Amino acid sequence: MKIKIGDLFGRCWRLSLGTKILVGLVLGICAGIFFGPRAMVVQPVGDLFIRLLLMAAIPLVFFNLIAGITSLADMRVLGRYGLRTLAYYFATTSFAMVVALVTAHAIKPGAGINLAENVDDSFGDVPSVVQVILELFPENAFHAFSSGNVAQVVVFAIFLGVTTLTMPVEKKEKLQAAFSYAAELFRELIGIVLHFAPFGVAALAAATVGEYGQSIFGPLAKFLGSVWIAQFSMMLFYMLLLIVVARRSPIKWLKTTASLYATTAATCSSLASLVVSMNIAEKKLHIPKKIYSFTLPLGAQLNKDGTAIMLVTVLLFTAQSAGIEFTLAEQVTIVLIGLVLSEGSGGIPGGGMVIALIFVEAFNLPLEIAGIVAGIYRLIDMGGTTINCMGDLVWTTALSDIEDRRND
Repeated sequence: MKIKIGDLFGRCWRLSLGTKILVGLVLGICAGIFFGPRAMVVQPVGDLFIRLLLMAAIPLVFFNLIAGITSLADMRVLGRYGLRTLAYYFATTSFAMVVALVTAHAIKPGAGINLAENVDDSFGDVPSVVQVILELFPENAFHAFSSGNVAQVVVFAIFLGVTTLTMPVEKKEKLQAAFSYAAELFRELIGIVLHFAPFGVAALAAATVGEYGQSIFGPLAKFLGSVWIAQFSMMLFYMLLLIVVARRSPIKWLKTTASLYATTAATCSSLASLVVSMNIAEKKLHIPKKIYSFTLPLGAQLNKDGTAIMLVTVLLFTAQSAGIEFTLAEQVTIVLIGLVLSEGSGGIPGGGMVIALIFVEAFNLPLEIAGIVAGIYRLIDMGGTTINCMGDLVWTTALSDIEDRRND
């Protein structure tokens, strides 16, 4: 039976975005193998894709974070529940990055790619921790936006969000609605840009394979293995928290919350999975609304353990490919900057990849190797989103059980 070209095109058009990106990756790799260095002619297409992602990244980070903060009822919510919840989210995200650092150092996914001869001495420069802390606070908020300083934009968003909570109710509600609409606008913009992803990824794959040859395949598989091992390690850590803090059976808890993970894997979106998380918390785990209505929405915006793992692994993958080694002090800085950036990442499919490119750029590392990771990002994002949402629900369960024991 003959298949018409139009029918074939229609079938390809109806494929999911993740499938299209994987197809683009395969076609780009094949083109790179077949044409060799000549495939580098399509490099500008990949560069354009990266530019489009970075174009929307800063406003996406700013409005997503400020919308999450202003969603709190008022300043009093930051009391007994809030401080412990924020401490948990920051602690587990930091721990996730440490796990990713250890795993990437052990596996060395980027060691098989040699970019050392193509980079200069400025690559991989890492500022001191004190300098990083001081530079988190902008002298001029508008300059932070215009210069692309995402860390300062995030800090400004936190201050502006907290200030919004102190305003009269009527004004606060109007501002909250405005920030929420703006966040939704830029999530839609990223969604539009991601439709260009199959072509951008194909170009990046073709140019990179054409330039560096088939030696990239082994490191890419090792990169994916590094991420999955770190994600699995975080899942084991969550189960330990359930046993020690919540005093619950991990197996029974996983069975109860199983429908969430089908959603996270299918949507690759923390925000899209939020409704499912809240439904499970209320109807299956029987957690009070006053707890889950605070911890889960806040976690969808701020708790990004899976994203943090991906950020650190992409950074080390790129650094290792360029022959750069970070000192212990520099790795502390990596955790600090990664913590700030991960908190402002958007809970949408592919949003973490945008932050990863910014993270790599912040350390003055070449973007082309990090960009090719976009081709397999769906395989990373499925686990990363699951880890993000699982961490939120584990803490929600633990906090509920702690409050129950406190009231007994």
